[in-house]
Amino acid sequence: MDNIINFNTVKEYNTFNNNETRHPLVNVVHLEKADPRQNRRLRYEFYTIFLKKIHCGDLRYGLNNYDYEEGTLIFLAPGQVIGQHSDEYYQPQGTALVFHSDLLHGTSLARKMEDYHFFSYAVNEALHLSEQERKIILDCFSKIEYELKHAIDKHSKQLIVSNIELFLNYCTRFYDRQFITRDNAHKGILEKFEKALNNYFSSDKPQDWGLPSVTYFADELHLSANYFGDLIKKKPENQHRNIFNQKLLM
Repeated sequence: MDNIINFNTVKEYNTFNNNETRHPLVNVVHLEKADPRQNRRLRYEFYTIFLKKIHCGDLRYGLNNYDYEEGTLIFLAPGQVIGQHSDEYYQPQGTALVFHSDLLHGTSLARKMEDYHFFSYAVNEALHLSEQERKIILDCFSKIEYELKHAIDKHSKQLIVSNIELFLNYCTRFYDRQFITRDNAHKGILEKFEKALNNYFSSDKPQDWGLPSVTYFADELHLSANYFGDLIKKKPENQHRNIFNQKLLM
């Protein structure tokens, strides 16, 4: 079993990537400053968001030709592991926004973090950006970085956290857009879901297991539970959500 590199603090991650630490709990990390390295499995004990080009050496997205291709955002909650072990070397690229949950203590954002379901999405459920969306994301990063370079004062924490919240709210909007624009891919998923739903209720499983959960069908479709649940809720026509509800009422 390969070793996992653990990052317990933002400072450790900054050092790993040859970036300066201006604040112990938050940073915008420029990955191109890092030395070339081998692929490894990495665990982060803080929130981590990667903005990367689609064709990148250390992550695999499983993209299709209808995806937006101006950049990809991947979201990790504290304790998650990403990457794969190999002997290949690569030059890290892109930008990472990292912030520790301690930064959010006493803020309204701390109470909202569980609403941002994309922190529990799988890597292949990443957010693919248009050119305009990428500019907005980079602008959010720039404002956070400005505050980190500014002398710390009584306004610093509020402004940094407010810009993180603004960034996350934009990501929510962009994911809603993606649920619509990736209709071809999602149509196949929903067709498989309807088939799995019908198979479940035509079997003995309802008697043995009771009503099925979102997690059950997410596992059947090889998706994260939150991504599948959001897909069902956010489809404009809602026909598959209605089918699911009808089955539960039978």
